[in-house]
Amino acid sequence: MNRILVIEGTTFKQLLQNLKKDPNVSKTILDLPQDQLLKALDIPYSHPEGLFAPDTYFFAKGETDKKILTDLYHRQMKSLDEAWAKKAPNLPYNDKYQALIMASIIEKETSLDSELEQVSGVFVRRLKIGMRLQTDPTVIYGMGDNYKGNITRNDLRTPTPYNTYTINGLPPTPIAMPGKPALEAAAQPAEGDAVFFVARGDGSGRHVFSKDLND
Repeated sequence: MNRILVIEGTTFKQLLQNLKKDPNVSKTILDLPQDQLLKALDIPYSHPEGLFAPDTYFFAKGETDKKILTDLYHRQMKSLDEAWAKKAPNLPYNDKYQALIMASIIEKETSLDSELEQVSGVFVRRLKIGMRLQTDPTVIYGMGDNYKGNITRNDLRTPTPYNTYTINGLPPTPIAMPGKPALEAAAQPAEGDAVFFVARGDGSGRHVFSKDLND
């Protein structure tokens, strides 16, 4: 069997690169333009980001890229449907795809499963009060290959379709592949009044949540 590891929070571009480098994967569609690749996979969305479930998979050696991506897609859609079926009332999403977008942002904002629902709560409250999401991972995603490891104040001010410092609401697509816990957090945010959070900076990966910017 061939082990394929897809890590939460990585991008579709990284998934493609890993499949292309894997000598045990039969390449049939990886080099197609993005729209043709999605059509070959019978996926009804116009952008591939976020549509494939992160996990550790085992496929037969020589399995096709099409079969692998199809399995990952169906797994992600099943998780999204299950999370959406249990969603909290009055969420500021138009549909489950927007919940997927939110899940990808939550995934990139914290590495701790224990904080996923709190982060979700912050962003849901921001959406409800008309506050911009102002989340750095969306800026980084919108920069694409221009991102070299850090972002500047100028980057935060430079509009892209994904820069949530300059746009209102959610970006147009997910920014990474969220895992099942992040999908569930997007559908069931923690209650509270915090609209700000900041990293503790103590190496724990934990954040401080606050309703007040001064805090």
